[in-house]
Amino acid sequence: MKKKLNCILLIDDDDAINFIHEWVINKVGCAEKVEKVENGIEALEYLESAKDGKYPQPDLIFLDVNMPRMNGWEFLEEYHKLDESKKGKIILVMLTSSLNPADIARSKNIVEVNDFKNKPLTIELMQDILKEYFEDYL
Repeated sequence: MKKKLNCILLIDDDDAINFIHEWVINKVGCAEKVEKVENGIEALEYLESAKDGKYPQPDLIFLDVNMPRMNGWEFLEEYHKLDESKKGKIILVMLTSSLNPADIARSKNIVEVNDFKNKPLTIELMQDILKEYFEDYL
């Protein structure tokens, strides 16, 4: 691997899934850090938190659909409104257990969503995502 992604943000309310996904990311060795939040509200707070005038701007976001407080769709509505400086050059992958064809179709109509994949994240799936969206990092 040439270099690592700065940060991957996991947005999912399932602690066990977050643990597995973080383990996969660490096993692949593709990120300097992994941040985890449990819902869309926490994700927006994280993206809008500035340190020394700089926003976190993760390189990759994995977003679940079904979460309490603010689900994935509601997050995407608010994410769309964010200033570009808070979004960065983020690849956003909906990573969900939803097999609903309507969810897949809906995701294709949202410009910020780059891909729709089924949980859980595996080493092979992580490698495929890196090959497709981050070839400089392989």
